[in-house]
Order: sequence, then structure tokens, then C-alpha cells
Amino acid sequence: MIPWRHIFAGALAAFFLLGGTLNIFASPEIRADYDRWGYPGWFPYLTGLLEWTAAALIAVPRTRLIGSILAACVMGAAAATVLLHGEFGHAVPPLVVLVLVAANGWLTGQRQTAAAS
Repeated sequence: MIPWRHIFAGALAAFFLLGGTLNIFASPEIRADYDRWGYPGWFPYLTGLLEWTAAALIAVPRTRLIGSILAACVMGAAAATVLLHGEFGHAVPPLVVLVLVAANGWLTGQRQTAAAS
């Protein structure tokens, strides 16, 4: 039986894998968003690579905490971007994912602390 914390982390990893793919193979609409926010043309690739890296790190229990920190940085930057551009409704999804990633990081840290004791 798989522990629920691994299922939770797997769902987050899948989310970031999908998000990274949508950024690396960005649609014209996604590219238009990045242009509107003032980011250079290569920025969706960087974002996608960071999301893929976070997904890979979250998927492995030993690197899950580092992956959660990276994912939190990506989601924090996404939320800050839309908030700074007055797109307040668009800030809700990255903020929700930020909370979920923070919970994953906390659970991972608790588990690592308990294992070390």
C-alpha cells in the first residue's frame, strides 16, 4: 500500500510536469501572456525547465523537500507576476498550489526529522 504522502507528492509532481510541458510547448495564448507581462521570448522555456526540475525532485522522496522549495519559488513568482499586473483573479491558482507545495514541504520535513530521531 502506498502512503498518502507519496500520492500527494505524486499529484504535485504530475501538476508540475504538465505545467512545464505547457510552458515549453507554449500555445500562442501562453506566449501572449508572457509578452504582456514583459518577459523575454525564452522565459517560458526557463519556467518549463524549472517546473520539470521541481516535478522530478518532488517525485523522489530523498529530494522532495528541495523540489518543494523550487516549486514554491516558481508558484510565488507566478503569483507575484499576475498580482503586479493587476490580474488578481489569476493569482488564486498559483497561490493555492503554493499552499499545497508548502504543505508537501512541511510533511516531508516532518518525516525527515522523525526519521533522523
